[in-house]
Amino acid sequence: QVQLVESGGGLVQAGGSLRLSCAASGRTFSSYAMGWFRQAPGKEREFVTAIHMSSGTTYYADSVKGRFTITRDNAKDMVYLQMNSLNPEDTAVYYCAAELGSLRFSINYAKHNEYDYWGQGTQVTVSS
Repeated sequence: QVQLVESGGGLVQAGGSLRLSCAASGRTFSSYAMGWFRQAPGKEREFVTAIHMSSGTTYYADSVKGRFTITRDNAKDMVYLQMNSLNPEDTAVYYCAAELGSLRFSINYAKHNEYDYWGQGTQVTVSS
């Protein structure tokens, strides 16, 4: 069992930066992969980035490549999302997700239905 709590969202002007955090608790030793997804009003959940917790392999959506960076600290059971050069199109609720071991990461990392646990979400609003 894993519990996830996101933090760090807020209001920022276009071109600015935010750093989101995801704190994992519970049976975190079973964590296999973690990802960030986002959902804007009226839209479905969208893949942002994912990381394999043991190897550190990462994937990014094309829309955020070069601007967003996902990192993890296994010792602290934390995952971070550094977001730079934000634009209004990045406005969404950002969710942290975790998968416990059955996901084939290289194939299914971007599929939200493959993840087992989700945080409550944190709002990111980018104004222009």
